[in-house]
Amino acid sequence: MTRRSSFGRSSFVVLPIALLLALAIPRSASADVWSDAKHGTVDSSGVKIHYATLGSGPLVVMIHGFPDFWYSWRHQMAALAGRYQVVAIDQRGYNLSDKPAGQAQYDMSLLVGDVRAVVQQLAKGQRAIIVGHDWGGMVAWRFAMAHPELTERLIVLNLPHPRGLAHELTHNPQQQQNSAYARRFQEPDAAKTLTAEGLAKRIADPKEREHYLEAFKRSDFEAMLNYYKQNYPKAPYAEDTSPLVKVKAPVLLVHGLNDSALLPGALNRTWEWIDNTLTLVTIPGVGHFVQNDAPDLVSSTMNSWLQLPLK
Repeated sequence: MTRRSSFGRSSFVVLPIALLLALAIPRSASADVWSDAKHGTVDSSGVKIHYATLGSGPLVVMIHGFPDFWYSWRHQMAALAGRYQVVAIDQRGYNLSDKPAGQAQYDMSLLVGDVRAVVQQLAKGQRAIIVGHDWGGMVAWRFAMAHPELTERLIVLNLPHPRGLAHELTHNPQQQQNSAYARRFQEPDAAKTLTAEGLAKRIADPKEREHYLEAFKRSDFEAMLNYYKQNYPKAPYAEDTSPLVKVKAPVLLVHGLNDSALLPGALNRTWEWIDNTLTLVTIPGVGHFVQNDAPDLVSSTMNSWLQLPLK
């Protein structure tokens, strides 16, 4: 049975596994996203944003995090391409996208602008489904707040709402301790500690690791860390007291509970910041890269949720 609890005008929905399985489209074992995807670029105020695309239909824009590139979404691209045009971008600084110099070039407003440029060029006047993970998740949250007129639905993987993260950084000593990596990344010479080999080490499949090595060798490590330097909260941490802009689109929030960088306490109160339905799926035993570590479950959940009627 589906359970629904109301919080003001928002609702929190728990989907039954039977519904997920009934509505899901199985991922094709033979799908070769690397070979089958088509590629293009979009101009974002003079910055070239590269994307890979598969399928046709309503537009789904997928935004990767750190350290990653468009190929992070290979499983979900294969699973959704039967119904949607799936577009996975390289964020600025990564792989085949431009790498403008300077910390200010990685301000959140510009990252959101990159996604806006993609949606405006490819959605043909329609709204898009926005999907993000990690830093891509932060961009996705901010995009949905800034551009409700362009956001059909929002899916965020392992990146709590910005206010939830700010709350945990302010009040949870364990989150403060686990965010030590971000403080290191904010140091001036932090990029010198990164290598393509080190960043690709987490990829188990040898063929896929080669793709990651190629992408990271084309990327700019300083640019990668400018995301943290320009946008990640800095100590001493404080609550976000800026005027609240609620997300107007339906939201699917997926979180691998073994994520040591982003603890699940930050998921609390998310429904207070959304003026629509919120579906929260937590996956025990899975870490930060949930779309790669539990690909079939994540893809099935996304496919089934996308078939639910809009509010």
